[in-house]
Parts: sequence; C-alpha cells; structure tokens
Amino acid sequence: MAAYAIFIREKLRDPKVIDAYNAQAGPSLGGHPVKVLAAYGGIEALEGAPSEGVVLLEFPTMAAAKAWYDGPAYREARELRFKGADYRVLFFEGL
Repeated sequence: MAAYAIFIREKLRDPKVIDAYNAQAGPSLGGHPVKVLAAYGGIEALEGAPSEGVVLLEFPTMAAAKAWYDGPAYREARELRFKGADYRVLFFEGL
C-alpha cells in the first residue's frame, strides 16, 4: 500500500537555517522511491490552524518512507528543520 508523508510548516523561526535545510532535504530524496506530489504551493486553510507551507511526498510503502526519514542524509537535514521552524509531520497509508 502506498504511503504518504506530509510536512506542514506552522512557524518559521530562522530563514537561514531553513535555507540550509532545504539545500540538504531535496538531495536526501535521491536513491529513494519517492514522488514529490506537492511542495509549497498556494494554501487555503478551510478548517484548523493556518500553515505557512505544505509538502506532500508519496512512497510505495511505509517501510520505504521510514527508510528515507531515518536514513543518514535526511536525519542530518531534519536537525536543521528542528532548529529553523515548527513543523507537523505525518506519515499515513492510503490507496
């Protein structure tokens, strides 16, 4: 079953750190079976708290999603994300 990762940026705290994160996060996807379905397009919040940006990734399985997330390249990048902004990150399975 396909798995999806959604990253919701709630609050930017340090733009320079997030620029460094972005420079590492994209390349960390290399070698992984992933499709970027959406990234930082226009947002219209109909319910719940507004967000500053959203990224949606598709993986063939939850195991593949976790392999990328817990892999050394993204583990290093996400430390920058933790410092530069507040995000909600969800992994979920679907059709």
